[in-house]
Amino acid sequence: MDIEQARTRIAAIRAADGTVCDTGELDQLWAALETVRPEEILGTWEGIGIVTGHRVESLLAQARWYGKTFHSVSRVEPLICRDEHGALFSNAELAKGEASLWMVEFRGEVTATMVYDGQPVLDHFKRVDTNTLLGVMNGKNVLDEGRHFYFTLKRT
Repeated sequence: MDIEQARTRIAAIRAADGTVCDTGELDQLWAALETVRPEEILGTWEGIGIVTGHRVESLLAQARWYGKTFHSVSRVEPLICRDEHGALFSNAELAKGEASLWMVEFRGEVTATMVYDGQPVLDHFKRVDTNTLLGVMNGKNVLDEGRHFYFTLKRT
């Protein structure tokens, strides 16, 4: 799979929000994309979890997850959620603090990675296009039946 095929498929997955995807295909999409540096992803991003049946999907739905805000490489709000009135807030309690951005090796490539302050969880990112990222959650006790949690982020 080349990068253009990966971009087209990820756009189709985003458009068909809720369609179940195979993690094997997501692994192939990940492999086709370019790495990204932390400084390139600063800002606010709206997130969409990719449906694979991973247990994190229901946790984020219950929390009314909106996305992430990368204020700087050393200050990240990893779980921006909506309250009962629809207002956005940083759910630091669920995230167990905030996070920071690092360059970390994952699957043989070094790419921008969000490291949670209070839990052993890493979110690795690759560039789909200038305003879209593919993310994969990794870390201790993150795998669900051997599967990673995948999501996309769209710059707002």
